[in-house]
Amino acid sequence: MPQQNGSDRRDGRDGTVSGAGVLGAPGAAGGLDRLDAFEDELVERFDQHPVLANIASLPDDVFADVLLQRRFVSLAFTPCYDLAIDLLSDEAGLRIARVILREEYPDSHGHTRSHREDMTEDLRQLGIPQRAIVTSKPSAATRGVILDSLEMIAEAGAEADADVRMLTLLRFWGEILVSVEYGRLWERMGPLLTGDGENRSRFYYPHYSHDAKANPLARVSLLSTTHADRLGRRLSELLAREPSYDGFKEMEERSLRLKTDFYDQFLPALGGTGA
Repeated sequence: MPQQNGSDRRDGRDGTVSGAGVLGAPGAAGGLDRLDAFEDELVERFDQHPVLANIASLPDDVFADVLLQRRFVSLAFTPCYDLAIDLLSDEAGLRIARVILREEYPDSHGHTRSHREDMTEDLRQLGIPQRAIVTSKPSAATRGVILDSLEMIAEAGAEADADVRMLTLLRFWGEILVSVEYGRLWERMGPLLTGDGENRSRFYYPHYSHDAKANPLARVSLLSTTHADRLGRRLSELLAREPSYDGFKEMEERSLRLKTDFYDQFLPALGGTGA
C-alpha cells in the first residue's frame, strides 16, 4: 500500500541517526526523533494487523461488516472530539481542534453533506444496500471500543499533562491511525471507486490523504496541511516544555490497543490466513 504515514519509516527518514538529546529531555531534537521512532513502530504494528494486511482476502460479507461496524466508530468521532475540546486548556491546541471538528460539517447552510453523510454515500457506491446500513447495529466489541475511547479522553483530561495527552490522542487515535486504516481499506475499495481517471470516493480516500502523518514531530513543517501535522506542530511545542514523554507514550499505546481491539473481532473470518 502507499505509505503516507510514519514519515518514511521504512527508510529511516533522512537516513541519519541523531546522537543529540535523550528521550525525556524536553526540547532535545534527539528526544523527538526517538518519539518519532517509537510512534512509527506502533504505526507499523497496526498497519500489519492481520485483518488490515489481509483485507483483500476477506469474504465480501465480512468486508461489508467491517465497514458497517467501522461506521459506528466514525459516528462517535465528533462527540469524542467535543469531549477533548472541553478538556483542553491550551488555546492554540483548542483552535486547531475546533477547526478540524468544524471541517466535519463544511456548510452552515445545509447545502453540503457532512463527512458522515459522505461516508454513507461511499458505502452505497461500494454496493452495500441502504437497508443494511439502516438495520446494522454496533457489536459488543464495537460498543466497547467507543466507550473505551471516551474513557481514555476523560482520563487524559484529569492528568497534570492533560494538554499533551489530549493533543497526542487526537493526533494519533483520531488522525494518524485512521489514515492507516483507510489506506488499507482503500486497497480493496480503490478499484470499485475509481475509473476513467475519476476518484468517486467522498470520504475514505480524502480522509486517508488529509489525516496522515506527512512529517515527523522532530521536523514538522509549517507548510503541511494534514490534520496530523497541524496537531503535531503544537504538540511538539508542548512536548518541549515537558519533563517527561511518558504521557505521550501512554496515550499512543492506549490508542493502538483500542484500534487493535476493534479489528480483533474480525480475526475469526481469516481462518488460517495471516494469523
